[in-house]
Amino acid sequence: MTLSPFDAFFLLPAMIVLQQLGHGLRLRRQTAPQSSAIEGAVFALFGLLLAFTFSGAVARYDVHRELVTDERNAIETAYLRLDLLPPASQPPLRQLFRDYVNSRLHLYERASDEVQPATEQLQRQIWQESVVQVAAPGGNPDAAKLLLPALNQMIDITATRQNAFNMHPPAIIFLLLFALSGGSAFLAGYGMTTERRSWLYTIAFAFAVTLTIYATLEIEYPSQGLIRLTNTDEILLQVRDLMK
Repeated sequence: MTLSPFDAFFLLPAMIVLQQLGHGLRLRRQTAPQSSAIEGAVFALFGLLLAFTFSGAVARYDVHRELVTDERNAIETAYLRLDLLPPASQPPLRQLFRDYVNSRLHLYERASDEVQPATEQLQRQIWQESVVQVAAPGGNPDAAKLLLPALNQMIDITATRQNAFNMHPPAIIFLLLFALSGGSAFLAGYGMTTERRSWLYTIAFAFAVTLTIYATLEIEYPSQGLIRLTNTDEILLQVRDLMK
């Protein structure tokens, strides 16, 4: 189940309506003020769930950015070790590396799988050509020991980024978050003992919760909303500029 950050805005009218329903029920029942222990427990549970979901999304967002730096370093290391190959075999491989970096750009501007067919094809070409050239005459005798492990790390990190890209909390967490948002709104309305409704508090509470959940989903799904992590391409562009 993949949510869009804009799904959070359905909460705004829903929470306003639920607060009004809760307030209307309280006025009809005309009950005396009761202990707020249950309300406090529900609000505390909602606050904890919202806080942990938000902090988890930020942590995964930071992991995305760290992995881009790791991939940049892996690509640069493997590219520099092409110097160990015979000089005549280096230009074609360097061009393959430039094409490979281009295939790793704009990953967060689409919602598809991160490892594209073009990337996988270039990985195979680079690996196969490197395996042949490390044994060719004219190269450094340590080329196989140094270049091939670097290439392996460069290729493996794409799977790591793919896994991080698809790693999200279970759908039940977000469903529970939405349910508790509605339940908290109803209890907030039920807790209003005065007949006159405060629209300022009603809208402010619904708006604050909606914006917080929207921000959480934006950070959690960087290819679905307005946050796209496009600035991470600058790191890869830097290493591509070195490939001349």
